[in-house]
Amino acid sequence: MSESFTRIWAATMVATLLSPHLAHSQSTTFSNESIWASRTFATEYVWGIRSMADGAHYTTQEFDPEAGSCIVKWSYNSGSVVDTLLTSAMAFGDARESFDGYEFSSDERFVVLTTASEGLYRHSFYANFLVFDFQNPEEARPITDFSKGKQRLAQLSPSGDRVAFVRDNNIFISNLDNGEETQVTHDGVNNEVINGATDWVYEEEFGDDRGLFWNGDGSRLAYLKFDERRVREFHMPVYGQLYPEPYTFKYPKAGEENSNVSVHMYHLDDAKSRAVAVPKSAHYIPRIKWTQDPEVLCIFTMNRHQNDLRLLLTEGTFPNDRLGTVEVFRETCNTYIDINDNLTFLADGASFILTSERDGFNHLYKFDLKGGSTQLTQGEWDVIDVLGFDAKRGQIHFTSSVLGAAQQHVSSVDLKGRMKTLDTSPGTHGDDFSNSFDYSIHSHSTANTPPVYTLRDSKGRVIRTLKDNASLKETMAQHGAVKKEFFSFTNDAGVSLNCWKMLPQDFDPTKKYPVYVAIYGGPGANTVTDSWGGSTYLWHQFLAQEGFIVASCDPRGTQFRGRDFEHSTYKELGKLETEDFIDFAQHLGSFDYVDADRIGIQGWSYGGFMTLLCMTKGADVYKAGISVAPVTNWRYYDTIYTERFMQTPQENASGYDDNSPVNHADKLQGPLLLVHGSGDDNVHYQNSMEMINALVAANKDFDFFVYPDRNHGIYGGNTRLHLFNMMMDFVKANF
Repeated sequence: MSESFTRIWAATMVATLLSPHLAHSQSTTFSNESIWASRTFATEYVWGIRSMADGAHYTTQEFDPEAGSCIVKWSYNSGSVVDTLLTSAMAFGDARESFDGYEFSSDERFVVLTTASEGLYRHSFYANFLVFDFQNPEEARPITDFSKGKQRLAQLSPSGDRVAFVRDNNIFISNLDNGEETQVTHDGVNNEVINGATDWVYEEEFGDDRGLFWNGDGSRLAYLKFDERRVREFHMPVYGQLYPEPYTFKYPKAGEENSNVSVHMYHLDDAKSRAVAVPKSAHYIPRIKWTQDPEVLCIFTMNRHQNDLRLLLTEGTFPNDRLGTVEVFRETCNTYIDINDNLTFLADGASFILTSERDGFNHLYKFDLKGGSTQLTQGEWDVIDVLGFDAKRGQIHFTSSVLGAAQQHVSSVDLKGRMKTLDTSPGTHGDDFSNSFDYSIHSHSTANTPPVYTLRDSKGRVIRTLKDNASLKETMAQHGAVKKEFFSFTNDAGVSLNCWKMLPQDFDPTKKYPVYVAIYGGPGANTVTDSWGGSTYLWHQFLAQEGFIVASCDPRGTQFRGRDFEHSTYKELGKLETEDFIDFAQHLGSFDYVDADRIGIQGWSYGGFMTLLCMTKGADVYKAGISVAPVTNWRYYDTIYTERFMQTPQENASGYDDNSPVNHADKLQGPLLLVHGSGDDNVHYQNSMEMINALVAANKDFDFFVYPDRNHGIYGGNTRLHLFNMMMDFVKANF
């Protein structure tokens, strides 16, 4: 779960504006074909923008039928194309070839091109990388001999003359001036030792697959080494071949052995690697980051319970060239601490900015290296993400829940704690700033309006509108889209919970309607957001068109309402959330226009887990359910995510067992549809197999469908269309 497990549901669910009378005059209807297999409701986004070093221009990747893949240079101020910097024809001598991505060197003389990408896990991939030199514009040169195998994580040196990469779990450095290749590590072996990249569980749960980092002047390369020999292997059969063979990778399940992770630093001047000393308490090393001093590396460490976070800085050398460290920051709590990338080292070399929940809410602080701190933001709301530090103006830009957990706004605060929120209009806001912070591309959407993108200056003034999705708004109106309405209710524990509902088209308050409760319910993702929801929102519009009320609720344990609310489910995932969803169904059942005997529930991933609990523990209120890719026993899920919230099974056996759906199968009463992809490397197919065993042992009827070789997202070709057609058939028959 992670932000993977957290965001599967999170295309989120929304509606769009519409006057009620349009529902009566609509000439078109929603369908799964129009949602999942056409561009009828295509949303225009502004994406792939990369600010250039001057802060006045940005680049995008485009495609031209004659030139192939292109890197196009734009002016922020004019909004016009300034130049086409590179094309496939220039890079490869053939417009029919293409590149998948690109990365400039810091001086923008070189660009590394990504070609022939091949996915590995959620973030990671293999590819062939080439370098193009704008000062010597010949064809792009491969960074290595491609016949030796594909590469990963190609990283240009800040000096622009070298590129580091990973191949076969070892690190290499190519010299762009003379073409020489240096092998930095020699002990990499598949499913044993990884150099320069993270293992599966770090990538999934700490959200980063990169494990090699150049310092500021290109003289040193810091890297992580994962010794995963003691981690047990997971075997996942792949069916799309004559004789299915297992895909094998290391997956540490809750309470099992993790990789042994160490930090190393390669010095280019003597071509030697040095280990970095970290304390024995450092079970996890979720981040390493260079400070503004090219000789000082910052290392994040955490204990296994993830409630003791420390920041270490390298200093001096120990005997045998082992680099020492000094602790400059420590934070502890009784539950857990989330890892993020909200760290900024200031130019004074003596302080840094970081978020902390030490006062009960996630806020920005300025810390010095001697342990002092100044709180920069405060209030009963959370900082969500740091967007950047404008050193020229002394401002930190960030998003937050300052106007409520269902909304997101962009604010800035200076180093004296003076805060500004320029646009307070309801909804969800974001900003992509230029390197100079003179410009930003601002996005704004609501639950009922698709995103609008505007170019703004440093004071937040709109220069021009880039995309407004006016055509999509018109299409939604033509389809009779209904409005999402936000509300709250107080559960039996006396806690107010955020909710939304969508009423059917041609709603008649004198009738009684069935209800489709759409949920996620876990840490790290909210479903009650005042934001555009994409395809999931369209699916809910389809349900509303077919006569269903659609509703959702964020139970205890969800985010942006402070630490106590989010951490209330600690050591008992599923318990309070189930109580809240049962209370929610009973609250909905009290509405005059709701048929309390026809309330169903659907969720994916953590939402699938919650669906199974609500269909068993809450069998008297939920009459039918659809559970997609669910965890059915937390003992089957990975160490980092599960133990963050539950500790280990050895320490908290009852917490695991009391709220695992496999242990409540005998309580199932209503119709249940269980769906899983057999190639799910995240929430293993094993979860559904064990749930089936439990249901069969309890002699319970249910429906089950498996998608061969599909991963946790269950997509590809007509897969989503097939899935949602099946779901609609089940909903109409059973909800």
